[in-house]
Amino acid sequence: MTQFNAVGRRKTSTARVYLRPGDGTTFVVNGKDASEYFPVAWRRRALDQPFVATETIGDFNVVVNASGGGLTGQAEAIRLGIARALVSYNEELRKPLRDAGFLTRDDRMVERKKYGQPKARKKGQYSKR
Repeated sequence: MTQFNAVGRRKTSTARVYLRPGDGTTFVVNGKDASEYFPVAWRRRALDQPFVATETIGDFNVVVNASGGGLTGQAEAIRLGIARALVSYNEELRKPLRDAGFLTRDDRMVERKKYGQPKARKKGQYSKR
């Protein structure tokens, strides 16, 4: 069986994406249908964006193993993984995916808490006198 796989990451989420040429009816995330795993519509739209940008909707069946983080991080990790797998399928798809920003790893993370402070940036109240 021919398949194209790639890994996408966002925050602490990791998604291993497997694209298999097919009719596009199957989109499975961690053993569940994508609409069941991501019940909110705007998260599901993030999954389809690489296919829309490359006009390959319905060309692949998708299987994803996602772990870590929250649902938004996992959805964006899956989007990056799909974009990378599409490039491994056809190198000519790199330009539209790059132009849409789907091949760029978003490396923003939560800023760590500092000692002596209640949060990362919050500080105790200053009293001059």
